[in-house]
Amino acid sequence: MIVNQAAISGIYKSFNTLFQSALDQAKPVKDRVAMTVPSNARSNTYAWIDNLPMLREWLGERVVRDLAAHGYEIVNKNYEGTVSVDRNDIEDDQIGAYRPIIEMLAYNAAMHPDKLIFDLLASGFTSTCFDGQYFFDTDHPVAGSSVSNYGGGSSSPWYLLCTSFPVRPLIFQSRQTPKFVSMDRETDENVFMRRKFIYGVESRCSVGFGLWQLAYGSKQTLDTTNYASARAAMMGLRNEEGTPLGIVPSLLVVGRTGEAAGKAIVDAQFNPDGGSNVWFRSAELLVVPWLA
Repeated sequence: MIVNQAAISGIYKSFNTLFQSALDQAKPVKDRVAMTVPSNARSNTYAWIDNLPMLREWLGERVVRDLAAHGYEIVNKNYEGTVSVDRNDIEDDQIGAYRPIIEMLAYNAAMHPDKLIFDLLASGFTSTCFDGQYFFDTDHPVAGSSVSNYGGGSSSPWYLLCTSFPVRPLIFQSRQTPKFVSMDRETDENVFMRRKFIYGVESRCSVGFGLWQLAYGSKQTLDTTNYASARAAMMGLRNEEGTPLGIVPSLLVVGRTGEAAGKAIVDAQFNPDGGSNVWFRSAELLVVPWLA
């Protein structure tokens, strides 16, 4: 192939089409556990309501629940992925060999938010949320009392989430969706000095914790007893006025080592002894390879 600007432009268009197609075909699962919040600045500062707003009988004046500005800021970060194409491969018509590389670049860009979100979930035992406590903790302050969303233990962690509310346990903050970019002019230094045409993806985003009330983390053995305790703890949560929040867990999240135990609890219709499994379909099971 004769390497000129027309040929280079054709390669870019071909790569960009491959990239966009692979990006659209990927199936990330972040939306099952996180809410996506658009961002148009360097960061977003979140003001949370200390308790989920609920309706009351209107007697006298309204009771105004002020937003408590905890100063919980999520700062956007830059991410990139870059590959190079040797000029010799263009001259020798070997561009087809780069097709899977571009497709994998797009796939990894599409799945990157999942990795960020589930890395954050796993860090919830040691990272603070908007109230200053660890996201999974035993002493979240509610109405002057300490409330727990942590089961303790020392085994592989598992998580029970409520995902039916408009607010989610986790936040994915999107500043710029993945964008295909290039340095592919013949006058670019990388081409002139190293015979390399460079293609890549860039994005800006970040992740953060939403409402701890909608998540329960445990390192206890994942069995029916501990699963039932976690559900009871979440469903028993109340707001500052003592009104039940109406939380019903809907998603059981496990890592690769917890798949069998998770299936036995929520996917098996019968217990090992042949009796009915009362927890059958009480939650959906989500197995996440990034979780331990």
